[in-house]
Amino acid sequence: MADIALDDRGRLTLPKEVRERYGDRYHVVQLPDGVKLVPVADDPLEALKDEFADVEKSADELRDEARDAALDEAGR
Repeated sequence: MADIALDDRGRLTLPKEVRERYGDRYHVVQLPDGVKLVPVADDPLEALKDEFADVEKSADELRDEARDAALDEAGR
């Protein structure tokens, strides 16, 4: 981990090791106690497909399960 300061134009330069590991594009998420940089994949759709490649249920099945779980939690 490294301490980084903004330059006089408000820019932030990430260390080379960080850029090599996570890439060059980030979402800036504002949190109550600070900010978080979330890497953005070059091809977000492909990244999602890779992330869920091992899921065997359809989107409809997952949606139905989520709806049922929410209703159960709400005291159906």
